Amino acid sequence: MSGFRNTLYVTVQGAYLAKDHENVQVRLEKEVRLSVPLHHLAGIVCFGRVSMSPDIVGECAERAIEVSLLTQNGRFLGRIEGTGQGASVLRRAQYRAAESTTMTLALARSVVVGKVANARSTLQRAARESEDPGVAERISNAATKLGNRRDGAIKAATVDEVRGHEGEAAAGYFAVFDDLIRKQRETFAFAGRNRRPPKDPMNALLSFLYALLLHDASSALQSVGLDPAVGFLHAERPGRPSLALDLMEEFRSFLADRTAVALVNLGQVKSSGFRKTETGAVEMDDATRKEVIGAYQRRKLEGIRHEFLSEETTVGLLMHVQARLLARTIRGDIDAYPPFHAR
Repeated sequence: MSGFRNTLYVTVQGAYLAKDHENVQVRLEKEVRLSVPLHHLAGIVCFGRVSMSPDIVGECAERAIEVSLLTQNGRFLGRIEGTGQGASVLRRAQYRAAESTTMTLALARSVVVGKVANARSTLQRAARESEDPGVAERISNAATKLGNRRDGAIKAATVDEVRGHEGEAAAGYFAVFDDLIRKQRETFAFAGRNRRPPKDPMNALLSFLYALLLHDASSALQSVGLDPAVGFLHAERPGRPSLALDLMEEFRSFLADRTAVALVNLGQVKSSGFRKTETGAVEMDDATRKEVIGAYQRRKLEGIRHEFLSEETTVGLLMHVQARLLARTIRGDIDAYPPFHAR
């Protein structure tokens, strides 16, 4: 249970929310674990088996406190809103922002700056941990070039220029990604990114983790009332969750890539868990898929400090925090969107 700038996140299974005068109480087995004044809240996000009294539901509706319901693993189920039109107002602002060249450029820049900065942090960490001086130098050089791409994205005058810097940064990052793999190199060697379908075990692992990441990004956006289909960096196409793709960019290297590399280097996934189909695609078996999901969920439980908010949270709540910061940027509550920066 934690609060971030007027949002209460309830992740404890079996928790019960009740009204106590002007407060919302979070109870577990009849014991009060947390009490928050209602006038401090703009939203409540409930994960999994969290129930609420009729009184608190009615009070939240009357005060226009949005209540979002998600599964324990973060799949969006629905939202409870009062008579106010907060979500519709936010979405109209989102659509106007998507039509604004200035706003689109500013948000696309922020997304790419966050993505490249986090990819650079991943490489710098890998360079420090490498026992091979030659490998460490190669990774460090790539990290330096990513810093240049980040600076280029900040100065970009058009969204196409931003996309160009993002593409070159991704190419430079994946050019040394194979150096991050220290164990099982014969099976999980990485010669470049391929997908639809993935043609080797490492790409199959990355694609699956990116799918989990996209799912979480979409749920986070829906929980705050944003439309996952209307983005800024990724062009809008029918059936494409463009804004969810935007949001997940900050977390690709930090959450998905680091999880994939750890699974391989620690031997938690093995060659026997992958098979090549007649079409050339590589797939994971059910046991491996279960292991990957478990590692991903355990990673999301880890504690982390959000530098912009100067508050402690968990990795799993980061995208929800970022979604709310994005919503506040779109509404004009803050001047610029602050992407998440990993350390």
